[in-house]
This record gives sequence, C-alpha cells and structure tokens, in this order.
Amino acid sequence: MTPATIGLLALGMSVDAFAAALGQGASARRRGLGALLATGAIFGLVEALTPLIGWALGVMASYAIAAVDHWVAFGLLAAVGLRTIAEALRPAPAHEAPRRLSNGWLRIVATAVGTSIDAMAVGVSLAFVDVPILAVAAAIGVTTTAMALLGLGLGRRLGQRFGRGVELVGGLVLIGVGATILVEHLRA
Repeated sequence: MTPATIGLLALGMSVDAFAAALGQGASARRRGLGALLATGAIFGLVEALTPLIGWALGVMASYAIAAVDHWVAFGLLAAVGLRTIAEALRPAPAHEAPRRLSNGWLRIVATAVGTSIDAMAVGVSLAFVDVPILAVAAAIGVTTTAMALLGLGLGRRLGQRFGRGVELVGGLVLIGVGATILVEHLRA
C-alpha cells in the first residue's frame, strides 16, 4: 500500500467522525479549546484502535482464505463504502436531527465508537494484504483527530448543510481503495 493510498484510506475512514463532529459543532454550546481538543482526540484514538482490533481478527483467519484475500479486502471495503453512500443518500427523519451529540463525554465516546465500527471492518480487510498496520492505524487516528476538529469548527459556521455530501465522498473513497487493492493483487 502506497503512502497516498494510506492517506486516502485515512481520509475515507475519518469522514464519519467529521460528519458527527460537524453536527456536534452545529448543535453544541460554545466550548473551550481544551474540550474541543479532547473531543477530537477521543474520535482519533477510537478510530485508530478499531482497525488494529479488526486486523488482529483478520490475521487469525487469513491463512484460511489466502488465495482470495484481495477479493475479501475489496468486498469488505466496497460494502463499507456502499453503506456509507447509502447513509449519505438516505433522508433524515423530520422528527430527528441527524448525528447530533450531547455535550456529555460518554455520548462523545459512544459516537466515536459508532463512527469507527467501519474501521474495524477495514482492519479485517487489511489483514489480508501486506500493510504496515501500525502506520495505517496512526494515519487513521491522526487524520480522524484533525477531521473531527475541523468538523467541530466548521459545524459552528456551516451547520449540517454539507455533512451528507462528505459522507458520500468518503464512501466513494473507500470503494476506490478496495478497487486499488484488487487491481494491485490481480496484476501481481
């Protein structure tokens, strides 16, 4: 996996956190810099840990499907990407504001976990390809922290107007990363 692909993967994995933080920024009271940094760090840490957990689970199963591992990686990433796109295209119920968080830390952690479940599935798929998983997890964590902080800041100014568009792009990026993995292995 090239550094550019790792960067795109990290960006794709961080869009859920960005969208959630955008909603948080749009709906939350004005908070201090420390609280904003802590919120971004929570999103980044959780997003960095979940692909490591998924990768460990995938490594345990990788010997059984080594001949088709690139197809598994593509399938998982495409499924996550398609689900992200479907979420972006699904209209929000009129009675419920999409992805709003309360200011409570438990709520922020729960949202960070919820937005990182996809990263665990991506971690499973990465177990089937030769990647530096610690570098990938670090890139995902750092990018997610930055995107969450960006979302919090932009949310204050832009509200929820662009959140779904960003999710759509993130889903397309995940499908593209999966296709890249597939093409690289089919050429080898």
